[in-house]
Amino acid sequence: MSVLDTTNLPQALDHLSTRPGVYLFRDAGGEIVYVGKAKSLRPRVRSYFRGGHTESLKTRELVRRVVSLETIVVGSEAEALILEANLIKEHRPRFNLQLRDDKRYPYIKVTLQEPFPRVWVTRRIRSDGARYFGPFTSVGTMRAALEVVKRLYTVRSCRYDLPSEAPARPCLDHHIGRCKAPCVGLQSQADYRSMIDEILRILDGDVEALQAEVSQRMRKASEALDFEEAARQRDVARGLDTLAREQRVQRVDGGDQDVLGLARDGDMGSAVVMRIRNGVLLGRETQRLTGVEGEEEGPLLSAFASRFYLGRGTALGAELPREILVPVDFEDREILEEVLGERAGRKVRVVVPQRGERQRLVELAAQNARHTLEDRVTSLAMAPDRADDALYELQDRLGLKVVPRLIAGFDISHTQGSETVASVVTFQNGEPRKAGYRHMRIKGERGNDDYRSMAQAVERYIRRLKEADERLPDLILIDGGKGQLGAAHAVLQEMDVPDVALASLAKREEEVFLPGRPEAVRMSRRDRALHVLQRVRDESHRFAVTYNRKLRSRRTLESELSGIPGVGPSRQRALLTRFGSVRGVKQASADEIARLPGFGAGLAQRILVYLGA
Repeated sequence: MSVLDTTNLPQALDHLSTRPGVYLFRDAGGEIVYVGKAKSLRPRVRSYFRGGHTESLKTRELVRRVVSLETIVVGSEAEALILEANLIKEHRPRFNLQLRDDKRYPYIKVTLQEPFPRVWVTRRIRSDGARYFGPFTSVGTMRAALEVVKRLYTVRSCRYDLPSEAPARPCLDHHIGRCKAPCVGLQSQADYRSMIDEILRILDGDVEALQAEVSQRMRKASEALDFEEAARQRDVARGLDTLAREQRVQRVDGGDQDVLGLARDGDMGSAVVMRIRNGVLLGRETQRLTGVEGEEEGPLLSAFASRFYLGRGTALGAELPREILVPVDFEDREILEEVLGERAGRKVRVVVPQRGERQRLVELAAQNARHTLEDRVTSLAMAPDRADDALYELQDRLGLKVVPRLIAGFDISHTQGSETVASVVTFQNGEPRKAGYRHMRIKGERGNDDYRSMAQAVERYIRRLKEADERLPDLILIDGGKGQLGAAHAVLQEMDVPDVALASLAKREEEVFLPGRPEAVRMSRRDRALHVLQRVRDESHRFAVTYNRKLRSRRTLESELSGIPGVGPSRQRALLTRFGSVRGVKQASADEIARLPGFGAGLAQRILVYLGA
């Protein structure tokens, strides 16, 4: 790497290499403000400072800020193209084209490398022995396929390393019919793999053949008067029909293609990549672009295509199409073909169609880009079942073994060390489950020792569930930091409940702490997984504070009434139950008080006089 100071610019530029490479411009603060590539570094960099680019306001402002530059010499233009894409991705220089909302496509992953494979959605492709289906830019198509799989097949959702690692008993999925519990030996490996083989057929698009099999199962169930099974097979058949129709509707001419479209307005732009595989339009990915003002379409397309395909690493090489259709030619088109071909292990052509069906597809991509720019729509459609998706995301964020379908949230509340109470709230499938709400007074002299109070609350709650043989929560969420988490963790270890996961959520920074991990798990404030935890935490806090206030109000009432002759603890409680507060007693009539059991007209009058009513 060569670093040059631009204060002595002519001499600095004269010493640049004429080989291919990458150049980095830095400002006075040392920040990289632009990264570019060149077939020959010296003439390319000189052009910024000796005319040729100065007609662009953006470039004039860039040059004005440059204090130093670095150059990296590489062996070929292809290497320069790859290095440029990686450096832009790493440093995100302000004067380079920026891709916003840069998301990977979702894939359906089947973990065939495991004895009992799982099926789930991922945005990361790894060389781990699993099979990946996609990419799905039409989220509706992907979810339709998954819905059929979930209805027809009992795929496990847990993350146990079966069969070496297993829980002591089946989880809730087994009891509600979503899993046959291979984790505890209730389903054989052969039977499970046979089920996975059918799932692979669905995801491979072999839908029509399966439709006949499902119809036959439905008829057999109906003839055997097993109407529940017949209804289930009927729903599966409808799901397969939906998938078959979707494939027929999205079928277009051609084979494996990506079609690129661009649109821009001032400094903002939009890019669309339409993906066609096996002649089926899977959907589109949209990217919002910034920093495009003054850029011509060719260089803009070159920058976008390089960033889009090369900034994602090598994992997606096998998913590259055989053709990429683009609206205009650009300088690095042949170099991009060379690099993508190496990654795919076969030839990848970047084509500028002039007529026919390919040209129609390019025009369609451009229309999509324009509509996206107008509507500011740059994200995939939200899933209809948000809570369920958020729970799977939460499982991933916290590394949980099972999907946290049942969450119990704990909080402690007290008034300057007195009236210490604990609350427990339960959420099932992301929604409050009021039947599981509990509150309790903390026993003993705990004062404002939140750690010991939390330990007692968790211990009493878990013991009650075990004694009643009720289901334990998948996740316990503690309102607090590492101290409260440590106290609860010690209790769970002592009570031997390894299948119950534990986490705490601190209010100030919204940090999530897990046992055994010194660093907090940080999530984006917009992360739906964090929103689930916040809802549980806030509800447990509300429930604890409400109970604490109730006890404090009761204590205040009892203390004010205790000075009245003839009004002992039992009569104080009767007044509290009937009127709710001292104010309520004052507003009551003597007849209303006298009608209470154990009260008479004389005592009622004495109470009102004492309270000054």
